[in-house]
Amino acid sequence: MIGVILMFKRAALLVISLAIFGLSGCGTRQNTRVDYQMGERVSLGPLTYNVVETAWRSQLGSDFKMRLPQQRFLIITISVTNGGGTQVSVPLLSLENQKGEIFQESDNGDGVDNWFGLLRELRPAQTQQGRMVFDVPLASYKLRVTDGAEPGGEKIASIEIPLSLDADSGIETPAPGPPEEPPAKIKPKP
Repeated sequence: MIGVILMFKRAALLVISLAIFGLSGCGTRQNTRVDYQMGERVSLGPLTYNVVETAWRSQLGSDFKMRLPQQRFLIITISVTNGGGTQVSVPLLSLENQKGEIFQESDNGDGVDNWFGLLRELRPAQTQQGRMVFDVPLASYKLRVTDGAEPGGEKIASIEIPLSLDADSGIETPAPGPPEEPPAKIKPKP
């Protein structure tokens, strides 16, 4: 009888040890990397994201169909690959500022060349590259990307979007220096 009790205690101790070891394994999974830099590949579930470039714009479109932002347009060129075995929808993405405020991706692609679109279905092994647009204040952000799972059960990572100003093609800057004088008129001979 004492042998049975000792075997039971050893079995219980083994089960508890395995449970603790298993929980410690879960802890390492939760500590997986969630912050990335632009240009790094970010794999979440079947989706792999790569932010190619960013650009700030004070307007979109042409003179006849100009679009002005409430703040400033941030255009993010991104590549997304479906590495899974089934078709996947790429969700709308969001930006987070230093204060923790969230800004949703615009659902209006007017004036954006190669707009990523709203309905983004990727077949297995398909890669799509396009541009996303956000109307946000001029600042640094984190682009929040997900694995495409249902809200509440999704995995989220952040890609640093540093503030880098570039030449805004929508604003013309006059050349420095004195104004040019008009050419002299030549008088005709009588």
